[in-house]
Amino acid sequence: MFSEIASKPLLSVGARGYRVPMPANPPALSPDLVAALASRVSGPVLTPSDEGFAQEVAGFNLAIPLIPDVAVGANSQADVVEAVRFAAANSLPLRIHATGHGTHHPISDGVLLVTRRLNAVSVDPETRIASIGAGANWADVTAAAAPHGLTGIPGSSVTVGAVGYILGGGLGPLARSHGVSSDWVRGFTVVTASGDVVEANAAEHPDLFWALRGGKGGLGVVTEMRLELVPLESVYAGSLFFAEEHIEAALRGWIEWSSSADDSVTTSVAVVNFPAFEAVPEPLRGRRVLTLRFAHPGDEAEGRRLAAPLRALAPALIDAIGVLPTSQLRLIHNDPDEPGNGWSAGALLNDLDQAFADALLAAVGPGTNSPVIAVEIRHMGAAAAHDVAGGSAVGGRDSGFTLSVIGVPDPSLFDSVLPAFHAGLLASLDEWVSPETTINFAGDPHDRESFESAWPPLIFERLDAVRRLYDPSGLFTYGPPAG
Repeated sequence: MFSEIASKPLLSVGARGYRVPMPANPPALSPDLVAALASRVSGPVLTPSDEGFAQEVAGFNLAIPLIPDVAVGANSQADVVEAVRFAAANSLPLRIHATGHGTHHPISDGVLLVTRRLNAVSVDPETRIASIGAGANWADVTAAAAPHGLTGIPGSSVTVGAVGYILGGGLGPLARSHGVSSDWVRGFTVVTASGDVVEANAAEHPDLFWALRGGKGGLGVVTEMRLELVPLESVYAGSLFFAEEHIEAALRGWIEWSSSADDSVTTSVAVVNFPAFEAVPEPLRGRRVLTLRFAHPGDEAEGRRLAAPLRALAPALIDAIGVLPTSQLRLIHNDPDEPGNGWSAGALLNDLDQAFADALLAAVGPGTNSPVIAVEIRHMGAAAAHDVAGGSAVGGRDSGFTLSVIGVPDPSLFDSVLPAFHAGLLASLDEWVSPETTINFAGDPHDRESFESAWPPLIFERLDAVRRLYDPSGLFTYGPPAG
Protein backbone atom coordinates (compact mmCIF):
# COMPACT_ATOMS: atom_id res chain seq x y z
CA MET A 1 0.00 0.00 0.00
CA PHE A 2 2.88 2.39 0.76
CA SER A 3 4.16 2.09 -2.80
CA GLU A 4 0.68 2.70 -4.24
CA ILE A 5 0.20 5.89 -2.21
CA ALA A 6 3.78 7.05 -2.70
CA SER A 7 3.68 6.69 -6.47
CA LYS A 8 0.77 9.10 -6.94
CA PRO A 9 1.17 12.82 -6.25
CA LEU A 10 -1.91 13.65 -4.25
CA LEU A 11 -2.14 17.36 -3.50
CA SER A 12 -0.17 20.46 -2.73
CA VAL A 13 -0.37 22.00 0.71
CA GLY A 14 2.35 24.64 0.64
CA ALA A 15 1.76 28.35 0.21
CA ARG A 16 3.85 29.81 -2.55
CA GLY A 17 5.43 33.09 -3.33
CA TYR A 18 4.58 36.73 -3.03
CA ARG A 19 2.92 39.54 -4.91
CA VAL A 20 4.71 42.09 -7.07
CA PRO A 21 3.03 45.42 -7.88
CA MET A 22 2.57 46.59 -11.47
CA PRO A 23 3.89 50.00 -12.61
CA ALA A 24 1.11 52.20 -13.96
CA ASN A 25 2.86 53.28 -17.18
CA PRO A 26 5.55 50.83 -18.25
CA PRO A 27 7.94 52.15 -20.89
CA ALA A 28 7.58 50.77 -24.42
CA LEU A 29 10.33 48.55 -25.77
CA SER A 30 11.37 49.06 -29.37
CA PRO A 31 12.43 46.09 -31.54
CA ASP A 32 15.88 47.67 -31.78
CA LEU A 33 16.30 47.67 -28.01
CA VAL A 34 15.23 44.04 -27.78
CA ALA A 35 17.56 43.09 -30.65
CA ALA A 36 20.45 44.85 -28.92
CA LEU A 37 19.77 42.88 -25.73
CA ALA A 38 19.55 39.62 -27.69
CA SER A 39 22.94 40.31 -29.25
CA ARG A 40 24.52 40.37 -25.77
CA VAL A 41 22.73 37.35 -24.30
CA SER A 42 23.43 33.73 -25.19
CA GLY A 43 20.00 32.50 -24.05
CA PRO A 44 16.64 33.27 -25.68
CA VAL A 45 15.29 36.82 -25.60
CA LEU A 46 11.58 36.78 -26.42
CA THR A 47 8.67 39.20 -26.58
CA PRO A 48 4.97 38.21 -26.43
CA SER A 49 4.72 37.98 -30.22
CA ASP A 50 7.64 35.55 -30.54
CA GLU A 51 7.26 31.82 -31.00
CA GLY A 52 8.16 30.00 -27.79
CA PHE A 53 7.34 32.96 -25.52
CA ALA A 54 4.47 31.20 -23.71
CA GLN A 55 6.62 28.15 -23.01
CA GLU A 56 9.49 30.31 -21.79
CA VAL A 57 7.44 32.21 -19.22
CA ALA A 58 5.11 29.38 -18.12
CA GLY A 59 4.87 29.01 -14.36
CA PHE A 60 3.72 26.20 -12.08
CA ASN A 61 0.40 27.93 -11.37
CA LEU A 62 -1.32 28.08 -14.76
CA ALA A 63 -4.03 30.43 -13.45
CA ILE A 64 -1.56 33.32 -13.25
CA PRO A 65 -0.97 35.08 -16.62
CA LEU A 66 2.67 36.01 -17.21
CA ILE A 67 3.10 38.48 -20.09
CA PRO A 68 6.19 40.62 -19.47
CA ASP A 69 7.47 43.03 -22.11
CA VAL A 70 10.45 40.76 -22.62
CA ALA A 71 11.60 37.40 -21.25
CA VAL A 72 15.31 36.63 -20.94
CA GLY A 73 16.27 32.97 -20.60
CA ALA A 74 19.65 33.06 -18.89
CA ASN A 75 22.23 30.50 -19.97
CA SER A 76 24.96 31.96 -17.76
CA GLN A 77 25.74 34.43 -15.04
CA ALA A 78 26.86 36.83 -17.77
CA ASP A 79 23.33 36.67 -19.23
CA VAL A 80 21.93 37.60 -15.82
CA VAL A 81 24.25 40.61 -15.64
CA GLU A 82 23.15 41.77 -19.10
CA ALA A 83 19.45 41.41 -18.24
CA VAL A 84 19.86 43.37 -15.01
CA ARG A 85 21.80 46.16 -16.72
CA PHE A 86 19.25 46.30 -19.55
CA ALA A 87 16.34 46.60 -17.13
CA ALA A 88 18.11 49.31 -15.14
CA ALA A 89 19.10 51.31 -18.24
CA ASN A 90 15.53 51.26 -19.55
CA SER A 91 13.75 51.82 -16.20
CA LEU A 92 12.00 48.45 -16.43
CA PRO A 93 11.06 46.39 -13.37
CA LEU A 94 12.86 43.05 -13.25
CA ARG A 95 11.37 39.88 -11.84
CA ILE A 96 12.98 36.47 -11.44
CA HIS A 97 11.44 33.15 -12.41
CA ALA A 98 13.03 29.74 -11.92
CA THR A 99 10.48 26.92 -11.57
CA GLY A 100 7.53 29.28 -11.37
CA HIS A 101 6.22 28.21 -7.97
CA GLY A 102 6.67 31.70 -6.55
CA THR A 103 4.18 33.59 -8.68
CA HIS A 104 0.89 34.67 -7.13
CA HIS A 105 0.13 37.73 -9.23
CA PRO A 106 -0.06 38.45 -12.98
CA ILE A 107 2.95 39.97 -14.71
CA SER A 108 2.14 42.43 -17.49
CA ASP A 109 5.29 44.47 -17.97
CA GLY A 110 9.04 44.67 -17.47
CA VAL A 111 11.72 42.02 -17.78
CA LEU A 112 11.14 38.46 -16.65
CA LEU A 113 14.49 36.79 -16.04
CA VAL A 114 14.09 33.02 -16.40
CA THR A 115 16.85 31.17 -14.56
CA ARG A 116 15.77 27.54 -14.95
CA ARG A 117 18.69 26.73 -17.30
CA LEU A 118 21.13 27.56 -14.50
CA ASN A 119 20.39 24.23 -12.86
CA ALA A 120 23.85 22.76 -12.26
CA VAL A 121 24.44 21.11 -8.88
CA SER A 122 27.79 19.84 -7.66
CA VAL A 123 28.63 18.27 -4.30
CA ASP A 124 31.92 18.23 -2.42
CA PRO A 125 31.57 15.14 -0.20
CA GLU A 126 34.52 16.19 1.96
CA THR A 127 33.07 19.55 3.00
CA ARG A 128 29.45 18.42 2.49
CA ILE A 129 28.81 21.60 0.52
CA ALA A 130 26.51 21.60 -2.50
CA SER A 131 26.90 24.38 -5.08
CA ILE A 132 23.40 24.94 -6.47
CA GLY A 133 22.50 26.98 -9.53
CA ALA A 134 19.64 29.47 -9.55
CA GLY A 135 17.34 27.22 -11.60
CA ALA A 136 17.90 23.91 -9.81
CA ASN A 137 14.96 22.34 -8.02
CA TRP A 138 15.09 20.04 -5.01
CA ALA A 139 14.99 16.95 -7.19
CA ASP A 140 18.27 18.13 -8.78
CA VAL A 141 19.84 18.68 -5.35
CA THR A 142 18.68 15.30 -4.08
CA ALA A 143 20.02 13.49 -7.14
CA ALA A 144 23.47 15.02 -6.62
CA ALA A 145 23.58 14.51 -2.84
CA ALA A 146 22.15 11.00 -2.40
CA PRO A 147 25.07 9.05 -3.93
CA HIS A 148 27.28 10.49 -1.18
CA GLY A 149 24.90 9.51 1.63
CA LEU A 150 23.94 13.17 2.05
CA THR A 151 20.77 15.19 1.92
CA GLY A 152 19.73 18.82 1.97
CA ILE A 153 17.01 19.98 4.34
CA PRO A 154 14.24 20.42 1.77
CA GLY A 155 10.67 21.57 1.60
CA SER A 156 7.76 19.27 0.91
CA SER A 157 7.96 19.57 -2.90
CA VAL A 158 10.87 18.50 -5.09
CA THR A 159 9.74 20.65 -8.03
CA VAL A 160 10.14 23.91 -6.10
CA GLY A 161 13.25 25.90 -6.99
CA ALA A 162 15.87 25.34 -4.29
CA VAL A 163 17.11 28.94 -4.29
CA GLY A 164 13.66 30.55 -4.21
CA TYR A 165 12.55 28.24 -1.41
CA ILE A 166 15.68 28.93 0.64
CA LEU A 167 15.39 32.70 0.21
CA GLY A 168 12.07 32.53 2.07
CA GLY A 169 13.53 30.47 4.93
CA GLY A 170 11.79 27.17 4.33
CA LEU A 171 9.89 24.86 6.71
CA GLY A 172 9.99 21.29 5.46
CA PRO A 173 9.41 17.78 6.77
CA LEU A 174 12.61 17.87 8.90
CA ALA A 175 12.10 21.37 10.34
CA ARG A 176 11.87 20.40 14.01
CA SER A 177 14.90 18.13 13.92
CA HIS A 178 17.10 20.22 11.59
CA GLY A 179 15.67 23.72 11.63
CA VAL A 180 14.69 26.19 8.93
CA SER A 181 16.21 25.18 5.59
CA SER A 182 17.99 28.51 5.06
CA ASP A 183 19.94 27.92 8.28
CA TRP A 184 22.13 25.55 6.23
CA VAL A 185 23.19 28.10 3.58
CA ARG A 186 26.87 29.03 3.68
CA GLY A 187 27.01 31.58 0.85
CA PHE A 188 25.41 33.14 -2.21
CA THR A 189 26.68 34.57 -5.50
CA VAL A 190 24.49 37.57 -6.30
CA VAL A 191 24.05 39.99 -9.20
CA THR A 192 23.06 43.29 -7.62
CA ALA A 193 20.91 46.05 -9.12
CA SER A 194 24.05 47.78 -10.36
CA GLY A 195 24.95 44.70 -12.43
CA ASP A 196 27.86 43.81 -10.15
CA VAL A 197 28.58 40.24 -9.08
CA VAL A 198 29.23 39.89 -5.35
CA GLU A 199 29.69 37.10 -2.87
CA ALA A 200 27.47 37.16 0.21
CA ASN A 201 28.53 35.05 3.16
CA ALA A 202 29.54 35.43 6.79
CA ALA A 203 32.73 37.28 5.81
CA GLU A 204 31.77 39.15 2.60
CA HIS A 205 28.72 41.40 2.42
CA PRO A 206 27.40 39.91 5.67
CA ASP A 207 24.44 42.30 5.66
CA LEU A 208 23.28 40.92 2.31
CA PHE A 209 23.94 37.36 3.50
CA TRP A 210 21.77 37.99 6.57
CA ALA A 211 18.97 39.37 4.40
CA LEU A 212 19.04 36.57 1.82
CA ARG A 213 18.48 33.95 4.50
CA GLY A 214 14.75 34.52 4.86
CA GLY A 215 14.24 37.97 3.29
CA LYS A 216 13.02 36.49 -0.01
CA GLY A 217 13.02 39.18 -2.76
CA GLY A 218 14.09 42.66 -3.70
CA LEU A 219 17.77 42.05 -2.93
CA GLY A 220 19.37 40.86 -6.17
CA VAL A 221 19.56 37.82 -8.43
CA VAL A 222 21.11 34.80 -6.76
CA THR A 223 22.93 32.86 -9.46
CA GLU A 224 24.36 30.22 -7.12
CA MET A 225 24.18 29.25 -3.47
CA ARG A 226 26.34 27.04 -1.31
CA LEU A 227 24.35 24.76 0.97
CA GLU A 228 25.65 22.51 3.71
CA LEU A 229 24.30 18.97 3.42
CA VAL A 230 23.52 16.51 6.20
CA PRO A 231 24.90 12.96 6.46
CA LEU A 232 21.55 11.17 6.56
CA GLU A 233 20.61 8.25 4.32
CA SER A 234 17.20 7.27 5.67
CA VAL A 235 14.41 8.38 7.97
CA TYR A 236 11.44 6.72 9.58
CA ALA A 237 8.67 8.65 7.89
CA GLY A 238 5.48 8.71 5.87
CA SER A 239 1.77 9.28 6.41
CA LEU A 240 -1.22 7.91 8.25
CA PHE A 241 -4.64 8.35 6.66
CA PHE A 242 -7.75 8.44 8.84
CA ALA A 243 -11.26 8.05 7.43
CA GLU A 244 -13.83 10.82 7.89
CA GLU A 245 -15.44 9.23 10.93
CA HIS A 246 -12.05 9.33 12.71
CA ILE A 247 -10.97 12.86 11.70
CA GLU A 248 -12.10 14.45 14.96
CA ALA A 249 -10.41 11.89 17.21
CA ALA A 250 -7.19 11.98 15.20
CA LEU A 251 -7.05 15.79 15.06
CA ARG A 252 -7.78 16.23 18.76
CA GLY A 253 -5.30 13.53 19.67
CA TRP A 254 -2.57 15.04 17.50
CA ILE A 255 -3.07 18.48 19.06
CA GLU A 256 -2.75 16.97 22.53
CA TRP A 257 0.28 14.87 21.52
CA SER A 258 2.08 17.81 19.91
CA SER A 259 2.28 19.71 23.20
CA SER A 260 4.98 17.28 24.38
CA ALA A 261 6.27 15.92 21.05
CA ASP A 262 9.88 14.82 20.86
CA ASP A 263 12.08 17.52 19.29
CA SER A 264 13.38 15.02 16.75
CA VAL A 265 9.93 14.45 15.24
CA THR A 266 8.31 16.71 12.65
CA THR A 267 4.62 16.19 11.95
CA SER A 268 1.73 17.84 10.19
CA VAL A 269 -1.95 17.13 9.69
CA ALA A 270 -4.23 17.99 6.79
CA VAL A 271 -7.95 17.61 6.34
CA VAL A 272 -8.16 16.68 2.67
CA ASN A 273 -11.12 16.41 0.31
CA PHE A 274 -9.88 14.02 -2.34
CA PRO A 275 -11.62 14.30 -5.70
CA ALA A 276 -13.21 11.24 -7.28
CA PHE A 277 -10.50 11.04 -9.92
CA GLU A 278 -9.00 7.81 -11.18
CA ALA A 279 -5.51 9.15 -10.43
CA VAL A 280 -6.33 9.17 -6.71
CA PRO A 281 -5.68 5.79 -5.01
CA GLU A 282 -8.95 3.89 -4.58
CA PRO A 283 -9.02 3.93 -0.74
CA LEU A 284 -8.94 7.75 -0.83
CA ARG A 285 -10.93 8.45 -3.99
CA GLY A 286 -13.80 10.85 -3.41
CA ARG A 287 -13.32 10.79 0.36
CA ARG A 288 -12.60 13.34 3.09
CA VAL A 289 -9.73 12.16 5.25
CA LEU A 290 -7.18 13.41 7.72
CA THR A 291 -3.61 12.68 6.74
CA LEU A 292 -0.95 12.83 9.44
CA ARG A 293 2.63 13.20 8.20
CA PHE A 294 5.49 11.95 10.37
CA ALA A 295 9.27 12.18 10.03
CA HIS A 296 11.98 11.01 12.43
CA PRO A 297 15.65 11.11 11.33
CA GLY A 298 16.61 7.95 13.17
CA ASP A 299 16.40 4.18 13.09
CA GLU A 300 13.26 2.12 12.66
CA ALA A 301 12.97 0.91 16.25
CA GLU A 302 13.07 4.42 17.70
CA GLY A 303 10.81 5.69 14.94
CA ARG A 304 8.22 3.03 15.69
CA ARG A 305 8.31 3.94 19.38
CA LEU A 306 7.81 7.62 18.66
CA ALA A 307 5.05 7.00 16.11
CA ALA A 308 3.13 4.55 18.32
CA PRO A 309 0.98 7.20 20.09
CA LEU A 310 -0.09 8.59 16.73
CA ARG A 311 -0.96 5.17 15.37
CA ALA A 312 -3.10 4.68 18.48
CA LEU A 313 -5.18 7.82 17.90
CA ALA A 314 -7.72 6.00 15.73
CA PRO A 315 -7.88 3.10 13.27
CA ALA A 316 -5.89 4.09 10.18
CA LEU A 317 -7.42 3.78 6.75
CA ILE A 318 -3.86 3.55 5.41
CA ASP A 319 -0.59 3.28 7.35
CA ALA A 320 2.22 4.41 5.03
CA ILE A 321 4.92 5.13 7.62
CA GLY A 322 8.14 3.16 7.33
CA VAL A 323 11.84 3.37 6.59
CA LEU A 324 12.29 5.91 3.79
CA PRO A 325 15.52 6.80 1.95
CA THR A 326 16.20 10.53 2.19
CA SER A 327 16.30 10.53 -1.60
CA GLN A 328 12.53 9.94 -1.32
CA LEU A 329 11.63 12.60 1.26
CA ARG A 330 9.12 13.97 -1.24
CA LEU A 331 6.86 11.00 -0.46
CA ILE A 332 6.07 12.35 3.02
CA HIS A 333 3.85 15.10 1.60
CA ASN A 334 3.59 13.74 -1.95
CA ASP A 335 2.95 17.12 -3.57
CA PRO A 336 2.01 17.16 -7.26
CA ASP A 337 4.80 17.59 -9.76
CA GLU A 338 2.79 18.84 -12.74
CA PRO A 339 1.70 22.47 -13.30
CA GLY A 340 -1.96 23.37 -12.88
CA ASN A 341 -4.35 25.99 -11.59
CA GLY A 342 -3.83 26.77 -7.94
CA TRP A 343 -4.90 28.99 -5.06
CA SER A 344 -3.36 28.97 -1.60
CA ALA A 345 -3.11 31.16 1.46
CA GLY A 346 -1.42 30.81 4.80
CA ALA A 347 -0.78 32.06 8.30
CA LEU A 348 1.10 31.06 11.43
CA LEU A 349 -0.52 29.87 14.61
CA ASN A 350 0.30 30.01 18.30
CA ASP A 351 -0.14 27.06 20.66
CA LEU A 352 -3.24 25.00 19.90
CA ASP A 353 -5.88 23.54 22.19
CA GLN A 354 -9.16 21.70 21.94
CA ALA A 355 -11.09 24.92 21.40
CA PHE A 356 -9.02 25.38 18.26
CA ALA A 357 -10.06 21.90 17.16
CA ASP A 358 -13.70 22.90 17.70
CA ALA A 359 -13.31 25.92 15.42
CA LEU A 360 -11.40 24.09 12.70
CA LEU A 361 -13.76 21.13 12.62
CA ALA A 362 -16.72 23.49 12.35
CA ALA A 363 -15.17 24.93 9.19
CA VAL A 364 -13.69 21.89 7.41
CA GLY A 365 -14.49 18.82 9.48
CA PRO A 366 -16.88 15.95 8.85
CA GLY A 367 -20.20 16.99 7.34
CA THR A 368 -19.03 20.46 6.30
CA ASN A 369 -19.06 21.89 2.79
CA SER A 370 -16.22 24.23 1.82
CA PRO A 371 -14.45 25.30 -1.41
CA VAL A 372 -11.09 23.87 -0.36
CA ILE A 373 -9.09 20.79 -1.17
CA ALA A 374 -7.09 20.87 2.03
CA VAL A 375 -6.33 22.71 5.22
CA GLU A 376 -2.95 21.76 6.62
CA ILE A 377 -1.24 22.48 9.95
CA ARG A 378 2.51 21.90 10.37
CA HIS A 379 4.15 21.65 13.76
CA MET A 380 7.04 24.11 14.20
CA GLY A 381 9.26 24.77 17.22
CA ALA A 382 12.28 22.74 18.40
CA ALA A 383 15.24 23.43 16.06
CA ALA A 384 13.16 25.70 13.81
CA ALA A 385 12.69 28.14 16.70
CA HIS A 386 16.42 28.79 17.09
CA ASP A 387 18.17 31.31 14.85
CA VAL A 388 21.62 30.72 13.40
CA ALA A 389 24.78 32.33 14.73
CA GLY A 390 24.90 35.86 13.38
CA GLY A 391 21.14 35.87 12.85
CA SER A 392 18.95 35.64 9.78
CA ALA A 393 15.93 37.39 8.28
CA VAL A 394 13.57 34.44 8.77
CA GLY A 395 10.19 35.49 10.15
CA GLY A 396 7.84 33.53 12.36
CA ARG A 397 10.27 31.45 14.42
CA ASP A 398 8.34 32.12 17.61
CA SER A 399 5.12 30.61 16.28
CA GLY A 400 4.11 27.05 17.05
CA PHE A 401 2.38 25.96 13.85
CA THR A 402 1.76 26.88 10.24
CA LEU A 403 -1.66 27.02 8.59
CA SER A 404 -2.13 26.47 4.84
CA VAL A 405 -5.38 26.59 2.91
CA ILE A 406 -5.51 25.07 -0.58
CA GLY A 407 -8.53 26.00 -2.66
CA VAL A 408 -10.37 23.96 -5.24
CA PRO A 409 -8.42 24.65 -8.47
CA ASP A 410 -11.30 26.41 -10.21
CA PRO A 411 -10.20 29.93 -11.31
CA SER A 412 -13.80 31.17 -11.04
CA LEU A 413 -13.42 30.82 -7.26
CA PHE A 414 -10.09 32.64 -6.96
CA ASP A 415 -11.22 36.27 -6.89
CA SER A 416 -13.93 36.18 -4.24
CA VAL A 417 -15.12 32.76 -3.04
CA LEU A 418 -11.80 31.41 -1.78
CA PRO A 419 -10.54 34.71 -0.30
CA ALA A 420 -13.87 35.09 1.52
CA PHE A 421 -13.67 31.54 2.89
CA HIS A 422 -10.08 32.12 4.02
CA ALA A 423 -10.99 35.40 5.71
CA GLY A 424 -13.85 33.70 7.52
CA LEU A 425 -11.63 30.83 8.61
CA LEU A 426 -9.01 33.21 9.99
CA ALA A 427 -11.70 35.14 11.83
CA SER A 428 -12.94 31.95 13.47
CA LEU A 429 -9.35 31.05 14.43
CA ASP A 430 -8.40 34.59 15.46
CA GLU A 431 -7.54 33.57 19.03
CA TRP A 432 -4.75 31.33 17.73
CA VAL A 433 -3.51 33.24 14.66
CA SER A 434 -0.06 34.75 15.16
CA PRO A 435 0.36 38.47 14.41
CA GLU A 436 3.26 37.59 12.12
CA THR A 437 3.73 34.98 9.44
CA THR A 438 6.70 33.85 7.37
CA ILE A 439 7.01 34.81 3.73
CA ASN A 440 6.88 31.31 2.21
CA PHE A 441 3.55 30.78 4.00
CA ALA A 442 2.10 34.24 3.45
CA GLY A 443 0.34 33.38 0.19
CA ASP A 444 -0.32 36.63 -1.66
CA PRO A 445 0.34 39.53 0.75
CA HIS A 446 -1.72 41.99 -1.27
CA ASP A 447 -1.37 44.97 1.08
CA ARG A 448 1.54 46.51 2.89
CA GLU A 449 0.36 45.46 6.33
CA SER A 450 0.15 41.77 5.48
CA PHE A 451 3.46 41.96 3.59
CA GLU A 452 5.28 43.50 6.55
CA SER A 453 3.77 40.93 8.90
CA ALA A 454 5.90 38.24 7.22
CA TRP A 455 8.74 39.39 9.48
CA PRO A 456 9.01 40.75 13.03
CA PRO A 457 9.13 44.59 12.97
CA LEU A 458 12.84 44.87 13.75
CA ILE A 459 13.74 42.32 11.07
CA PHE A 460 11.50 44.06 8.53
CA GLU A 461 13.10 47.45 9.24
CA ARG A 462 16.57 46.00 8.80
CA LEU A 463 15.49 44.17 5.64
CA ASP A 464 14.06 47.37 4.21
CA ALA A 465 17.36 49.13 4.84
CA VAL A 466 19.36 46.36 3.13
CA ARG A 467 17.02 46.41 0.13
CA ARG A 468 17.41 50.17 -0.23
CA LEU A 469 21.18 49.85 0.09
CA TYR A 470 21.57 47.21 -2.64
CA ASP A 471 18.65 48.30 -4.83
CA PRO A 472 18.03 52.02 -4.21
CA SER A 473 15.89 52.47 -7.33
CA GLY A 474 13.63 49.46 -6.69
CA LEU A 475 14.68 47.61 -9.84
CA PHE A 476 13.77 44.23 -8.31
CA THR A 477 10.06 44.96 -7.95
CA TYR A 478 8.96 43.29 -4.75
CA GLY A 479 6.05 43.64 -2.38
CA PRO A 480 3.13 46.07 -2.28
CA PRO A 481 4.27 49.72 -2.28
CA ALA A 482 4.44 51.62 0.99
CA GLY A 483 2.04 54.44 1.66
